[in-house]
Amino acid sequence: MIRLPDPFFRTIADEAEDAYPMECCGLFVGRRKDAGDDVLITRVQPSPNVAGGDRRGSFLVDAKIQFDMMRELGDGPEQIVGHYHSHPDHPPRPSDRDKQSVYYPDHVWVIIGVEDGHAGEIAAYLFDHAADQFQQVDIVTGNPGN
Repeated sequence: MIRLPDPFFRTIADEAEDAYPMECCGLFVGRRKDAGDDVLITRVQPSPNVAGGDRRGSFLVDAKIQFDMMRELGDGPEQIVGHYHSHPDHPPRPSDRDKQSVYYPDHVWVIIGVEDGHAGEIAAYLFDHAADQFQQVDIVTGNPGN
């Protein structure tokens, strides 16, 4: 289960709407519980979408933002646990391009759909290498402690 506090959900929704009709993207910092799929998001780091070509159907987090975040976090209790991006005028389901972009096998993928400039459904996934496909996982938005 992915736990995404409301202020972070709002950040993602605002980023997605502001970027429309292009994809937005960013990183999640957080903690994994019991080395499993239970992830608490503790910080959202938006990134410019630096993908080459048509950014209406692709995204790329700025490497400088990612490496700066990795240095800042070091070996502390929080780590980069995943990223988010939007799907303008498409449902929040992984695309073939998303599948080709799985570089960190344990990262959470959160996708938010944006229809006509308005953020909508949000979904979370982990990539199952054995099955060679994304597996949807529960995502809970709300206030910490809920």
